[in-house]
This record gives sequence, C-alpha cells and structure tokens, in this order.
Amino acid sequence: MYEAYWKLKTRPFENTYSELFYYPSESAQAALLKLRYAVENRRGAAILAGACGLGKSLLVRTLMVQLPEQFSPKVHLVFPKLSSNDLIPYLLLNLGQGNPEGTAHRNPSETIWQLQQFLAENTRAGNHAVIVVDDAHLLSDHASLETLRLLTNFETDGKLDLTLILAGQTTVIPAVERFPSLESRIGVKSLMRNFTPDETAAYVTHRLRVAGSQAEIFAPNALERLFHITRGNPREINRLCDLALLIGYAEEIRQIDANQLESIHEELVTVVPE
Repeated sequence: MYEAYWKLKTRPFENTYSELFYYPSESAQAALLKLRYAVENRRGAAILAGACGLGKSLLVRTLMVQLPEQFSPKVHLVFPKLSSNDLIPYLLLNLGQGNPEGTAHRNPSETIWQLQQFLAENTRAGNHAVIVVDDAHLLSDHASLETLRLLTNFETDGKLDLTLILAGQTTVIPAVERFPSLESRIGVKSLMRNFTPDETAAYVTHRLRVAGSQAEIFAPNALERLFHITRGNPREINRLCDLALLIGYAEEIRQIDANQLESIHEELVTVVPE
C-alpha cells in the first residue's frame, strides 16, 4: 500500500522469514555460532531461548539455510503442544514418511521403529538430521520431554543420528534442567537478547535498505525514541515501524521524527477500550 510513496520495492518490516532481511546483531550471531557448533559436531541437543518477539524462529531458519548439505533432512516443528504419543507420528509426517491417516493409527512402537530405521539409513548415507522444536517451552509435561530425550539416543555406527534444537521462551531452560536425563544431552545453551540502541537503529536502516530505500525515512531522534518505546524488541520494532510508514503515507509525511513516532505509538499501539 505505501511502498510506492516511500519508493520501496517491498514492505521492510514483515515478520515472515527472509534471509536478506536477517540482521546479524551480536546476540543473534553468538547464538547462531553456538547452534552451528552443536549441529556440525553432532551434539545430541541444543537450546535456543529468549523472550517473545526476539526472532528465535527467524534465527533457526537462518541456521537451516547456512548449514552444509550433509546436515539433512532439516525439520522445523512449529506445533509442539502435542501428546507424547502424537510427537513421533507428527515428526514422521514432517520427514515425509507415511501419510496422516496411516501414521496416526499405528502402534507407538511401530512408529518409533520406522523413525529409527529412517534415521539409521540417513546416517549411513553420510547425513545428519536436524530437528527444531519451536515454542518448546510449551512441552512442559514429563512424557513429551521423555519422548524428545528418546530421539537423542538414536545412533548408528557410533554416530548420533540427529541434533535436536529446542527453541522457546526462557522457561524452556529450567523445564529441561528439571529433567536431568535430557539436560545431560544439551551440548549448548544460547540466550537471545534485545537490541541495543545502536543495533535498533542499524536494524531499521538495514531493513529499509534491503527493501530499496535510498532516503533517511526515520530521523535520528525517531530511531532513538523507537528504542525506548520497543526496548529493542524486533517484533515490536517491526510493528511500530510498519504503522509509521502507513501513517506517514496517509498524511504525506516526508520524514518520520520522534514526536510523530510517539504519537503513532500512543494512538495505534496503546489504544485501550473505554
């Protein structure tokens, strides 16, 4: 809607994944390095934790893209609140094994055997599977965590068949620590943090440049105010900047300053019912 007005090729602040829009903040790069270490050294499991909106899902997708070809298949499970009996069939479906109707009604031992055989064949072919469980903090029950621990036991010819990455809010760390048999398999723990003020400004500038902007759409004081409003949370930054571009287009503003950004925040973000 507003792209032509701001001379943009695309919307710069969408929350959907795009490798081009990935911003290498210090926190993200440190987490990415740790996760690559865990996968490339065939560790059993790793944790990626952080508050809501910090870009954990985007980071694991970036990891998937950057990993060498032999680290496959790569599976990103985005619906973790399943019973322990449903986790393995759901994983098999995401691996392209079986069909929804046939897998769902099979004996649990049969699905585990099928998964183990598939992973063993994959390892013998020189590959190493990577399984990401997103929103892993929702997997708080003992049975589900035991099922995940079971996955880290699979090995073929002395090599682990997969690396399990648990990505979730910070409560995932104490949840796993209360389950020692799984916690002992964790190779690395990574914690994502909010952007600093400088990173907030650099993030906005990066996204605008990737989207095709050649102008300074947000004044320096607006970027300073943006950090204080959002506390450096990428999802909040995206939401407020997208709204600012829309309002700026509607009101024919040529540059968004701190006062305008504050006004947009108050009117459109902090609205409460009377």
